Amino acid sequence: MKNSDQVPEALEKGYTRRYNDVLVRIAEALGKQISQYMQGQERIDRISVRAKSIDRFLGKAAIVEQGAQKYLEPLSEIQDQLGARIVVFYRQDIGRVEEIVKRYYTAIEYKDLVPESESEFGYFGHHLVLVLPSDVVDEDMDRSLVPKFFELQIKTLFQHAWSEAHHDLGYKPSGEPLSSDQKRRVAFTSAQAWGADLIFEQLFQELRI
Repeated sequence: MKNSDQVPEALEKGYTRRYNDVLVRIAEALGKQISQYMQGQERIDRISVRAKSIDRFLGKAAIVEQGAQKYLEPLSEIQDQLGARIVVFYRQDIGRVEEIVKRYYTAIEYKDLVPESESEFGYFGHHLVLVLPSDVVDEDMDRSLVPKFFELQIKTLFQHAWSEAHHDLGYKPSGEPLSSDQKRRVAFTSAQAWGADLIFEQLFQELRI
């Protein structure tokens, strides 16, 4: 059923059931699995997996681009209903961790997210869309509720800290967008995080034995 044919209550009911019945449990199992695969790896700060909250899912499902709904079938098209994150110390660690991830999971999409222009600063991160492995799905789960994919982000400490703060401050309580001055200040903090990443990467290369 396409989103245009659904009433919001039906979509909320469908995702709420998915969230409660399968997503939370799968997120816990997937987190343990990824941690096991990364055991013994250096310079990993944290590993987390979460089920996308009901409010955030419905907000994403309602996105309109150029006058049309972005997601016609949000329950199947939104790929980060399960979201994993690996936070590493330095930028050079991203590639090493990605190679380990690809050893155990099948990737269908991966990309570096950077601002559109070299003169702009904003969100930086490495994202992969991976096939959800069957061994994190319990036998008693309704398979029709289980998503086929999950999203994995690999970020440095500074990328993680900036994106978390930006997500919290990105919109005013009223839902209105930030002012031009506020956007400039957000961009300034992104530039500082980018610079800190660069300096620590250089220092690591200079001081490593």
